[in-house]
Amino acid sequence: MLAYIARRLLLVIPTLLGIMLVNFVIIQAAPGGPIDLITRQLQGQATEATARLAGTGGDTGGSGRNEAMSRASRGIDPALLEDLNRQFGFDRPAPERFLKMLGDYARFDFGTSFFRGRPVTELIVEKLPVSISLGVWTTLLTYLVSIPLGIRKAVRDGTPFDIWSSTLVSIGYAIPSFLFAVLLIVLFAGGSYFQWFPLRGLTSQGFEQMPWWQQVLDYAWHLVLPVTAMVVGSFASLTLLTKNGFVEELGKQYVLTARAKGLPERRVLYGHVFRNAMLIVIAGFPATLIAMLFTGSLLIEIIFSLDGLGLLSYEAAINRDYPIIFGTLFIFTLVGLILSLVADLTYVLVDPRIDFARVRV
Repeated sequence: MLAYIARRLLLVIPTLLGIMLVNFVIIQAAPGGPIDLITRQLQGQATEATARLAGTGGDTGGSGRNEAMSRASRGIDPALLEDLNRQFGFDRPAPERFLKMLGDYARFDFGTSFFRGRPVTELIVEKLPVSISLGVWTTLLTYLVSIPLGIRKAVRDGTPFDIWSSTLVSIGYAIPSFLFAVLLIVLFAGGSYFQWFPLRGLTSQGFEQMPWWQQVLDYAWHLVLPVTAMVVGSFASLTLLTKNGFVEELGKQYVLTARAKGLPERRVLYGHVFRNAMLIVIAGFPATLIAMLFTGSLLIEIIFSLDGLGLLSYEAAINRDYPIIFGTLFIFTLVGLILSLVADLTYVLVDPRIDFARVRV
């Protein structure tokens, strides 16, 4: 087992290198960039100033208007473009920039944001608690709801309970999480009916001065609506996956043999069937947690004014803020690879018959 873990950890390095290289090439080939964005902003300001001068008439005189319009038509000063290239590091060849980026990332130095003017590491550490709060609690509640519900549906396959629960699960899956979030705001956050929960943020004003138990309650109070919106749209597939896994296992010979020996139904389900049926569910845990942490919460963060990593990454992509884009990508990939290894180790806990010592990576 230790040899397997060591091999998997060593594979993290080339995997990270490959993903970073592919994304670096894609970003370099993509049109636009931070300099183009700044150039368009400067040109827009120059055009606006020219329009204002043209509208003042005799206040500035014809020569003033002509001079301003001439400056706008000439575009951006080449010296300014050179300074911008030097500031953003684009004055060096792409391979040199990529190698420097890898050396910095090995020290977890992700550089400074182009547009925020702050270290990317500082921004990630600042936004990470919000994404962790949403992702961990949503994933935990999703599994706590989906696995018992899926087992109950498998045991009562074809009964009225299975039919109406499948209907509710399908409705929840069909409603997008952001739309359900808006519905929750309208109903319970002062939209039109009740004002039981806060509309934005994860803490109230004066949170630092509260006693610890009140801080816990306030934190949970702010999490109710966003986490509910994410859970409702995410547990359907896991529920059906759990049900199908148990239904398949319940029809196998070893289950019939266990029942013929007179074992209690709970012992059959959780002592024999559970280990085999849950392997496929555990296999999807890393992808589920990563999706909840970094992608599934984007619109929820926007709707509830939660400043997390999803919103940070989205704004960075819009503004071509490359340090944030690559920094968050590095963190997402690293966490995903580690969680994948954790999922493999969980296989052994669920089913000791699995032996990764014989597996070649």
